[in-house]
This record gives sequence, C-alpha cells and structure tokens, in this order.
Amino acid sequence: MSKAKSPANSGTIALNKKARHEYFLEDKFEAGIALQGWEVKSIRAGKVNIADTYVIVKDGEAYLLGAQIQPLLSASSHVVCDPERTRKLLLKKRELDKLIGASEREGYAIVATAMYWKRHLVKLEIYLAKGKKSHDKRDTIKERDWQRQKSRILKHSVR
Repeated sequence: MSKAKSPANSGTIALNKKARHEYFLEDKFEAGIALQGWEVKSIRAGKVNIADTYVIVKDGEAYLLGAQIQPLLSASSHVVCDPERTRKLLLKKRELDKLIGASEREGYAIVATAMYWKRHLVKLEIYLAKGKKSHDKRDTIKERDWQRQKSRILKHSVR
C-alpha cells in the first residue's frame, strides 16, 4: 500500500516568493543542507523562513545565510540553538565550480527559492540569478496582467 501524493502533502517546506520578483532566475541547482538535530525537528514543525536568504561561496564551499529556523519550545536545555546560523550546503564539485565561476566572474547572485523534503532529506532549490531593475519588475507585472486578461477573454469567447 503506497501513499498518494496530495497537493497539501507535496513536500514543500518553505518558499521564497520574493526571489522571482527581484531576480531573473536562470540555472537551477538542488543542494542538501548540513543541519543539526533540533533544526530538523523544527523544520518538521514548519518553523522555517527562507524569505531573505542567499548563498555565498567561501573557500570552495557554499553556505546559506539568512535562513531562520526557530527552535521548538521543547528543545533540550543543553543544546545552544542559533536560529540564524550559517549552514553549509552540500553540492557536487562540478556544481560548486559552476556557482563560483558565475558569481565571481559574471556577477550572478545565488538565491534560494524553495526548501523541500526529498524522501527523508531536506533539500534546497537554489538558482543563479541576475538582479532586476525597477522597469523590469514593471514589465513582469504588466506581462502577468496581460496573461490573466487574455485567459479571461478566451474563457468568455468560448461560451
């Protein structure tokens, strides 16, 4: 007997919706995260926020900055919980080389867009991204509105 995937149980833990508005997202990567035990328990409880996160590359390794994982009230008293600690990302060497090259030479930012479960592991979806100017953001909004209007017109013309 297998469990059916429902939209409510899709595995998504947290989203960074602001990233799609602020950046042109280009290359997608999937990274594991080095977590402590209390962090996994808090993530299971949904106490995570990745709204203002970004990735830096230092000494040939990638680190996640700005992610907030709030400790549970029932956490052990002997564990020191730092909700905003820097967490190491687990990537392959080839992926790290591509991220390093794009961020240092070509001026890309590395942005986290989603955190999700993949089997029993916590994964982070990261993108190489270029920042949008304000006129680009207006164009994106205008295009989205036009697509919405176009679908309404087609829906009413079919009837």
